Amino acid sequence: MSRRAEAEYDVIVAGGGAGGVGAALGAARAGARVCLVEKYGFLGGAATASQVLAYCGFFQQGPEPVRAVAGAGELVLEELRGLGMDGEAHRSETTGNWIILLNPEGVKLALDRVLAAHGVDVLLHTRVAAVSRTSERLEAVTLAGMEGRRRMAAEAFVDATGDANLCLVAGVPMRVGDGEGGLQAVTAPIRVGGIDPAHRIDREAIKAAIARYNARGRYPVARTDGGIYTRVPGTGEMWWMIIDLPLHDLSSASFTRVEQSARAMAADYVALLRDEVPGFERAFLAQTGPQVGIRETRHPAARYEMTGEDIVGGRRRADGVARAAWPVELHGDAGKPVYHSVGGAGYASVPLDSLRAQGLGNLYLAGRVIGADPVAYGSIRVMGTAFATGEAAGVAGALGATDGVRVAGELRALGALT
Repeated sequence: MSRRAEAEYDVIVAGGGAGGVGAALGAARAGARVCLVEKYGFLGGAATASQVLAYCGFFQQGPEPVRAVAGAGELVLEELRGLGMDGEAHRSETTGNWIILLNPEGVKLALDRVLAAHGVDVLLHTRVAAVSRTSERLEAVTLAGMEGRRRMAAEAFVDATGDANLCLVAGVPMRVGDGEGGLQAVTAPIRVGGIDPAHRIDREAIKAAIARYNARGRYPVARTDGGIYTRVPGTGEMWWMIIDLPLHDLSSASFTRVEQSARAMAADYVALLRDEVPGFERAFLAQTGPQVGIRETRHPAARYEMTGEDIVGGRRRADGVARAAWPVELHGDAGKPVYHSVGGAGYASVPLDSLRAQGLGNLYLAGRVIGADPVAYGSIRVMGTAFATGEAAGVAGALGATDGVRVAGELRALGALT
């Protein structure tokens, strides 16, 4: 990587989850010099850091899968297919929604490859520690990495951190959770190994075991329907989303509590499977983490905040730069999600102004930090949609664009859906 003193890059992307990867690919394909910084030693966001082994939002609801995300997201799926994952729609047994199943190790490698193929410089083990700004623009970021701190300038910046860390150090106003102290519950998907490969997973047996456990167990299970589970592609393991915990605030103490509680619950629940569910006699806990799945933290102020009415009504707009097609999924009560379908044509338009931070002309938002009220947030936060909003933010940043109609046209030329 070159070390120019100023304007080393056209676009700097903070965060290497779906939104950040989409942003980096979008900017690079629009002709920009791009650097992506990520705090972990791997990319993928919730898919690799939190065992959320399904891409949601690539397809609309309905009896057949209808595409809502292409462009940069499809480039990633092509890499996944090359590593043995089918990248196709699978219907969730519990919700009826269409998802794409993932193997986290394959996701890590696929993202490394697709970004390298498009000339994106990646800095892992690195985070944004501070910024330099004027009243209307970011000038540079200070990155904290293994070698210490360094200053890096760019023409545009994208916050795809999920927790709005770049916006936080840049002084962008923001709300926490729903603005009234409420945060959506965290989840802790786990991987279970040692399952009899010839035995069909019996949901009714799992539900019955949970009912017995809830009468006497230390950690009553909120998802009494048996949870959401699939086989992890290429491993023979079961991916199980059964653990949900309330998050009371954003303090380190609260995060410590949920992380430690989730591990204790995982051990108990796998022991329950092993002791009481046929086919799981040799089951063991293959993996948790590296961290719990965080659904919600901070929401930076955008120039337009999408509303629940936008999503439920399926509002379409000429300045739309991405499609939000995942049903509104609210986790106000741990383990008891509430869903609302997307109306209209099955998707709502995400306008460019939802991807533009208030007060800073060259700071764009991607993934779950885009402008959305507490209801709309339940739709836009998923990873498939994050690829699309990230790609739009990256293209807008590369062009220095503020006109959603123009950006939408550029995205369609790149194969995206708007």
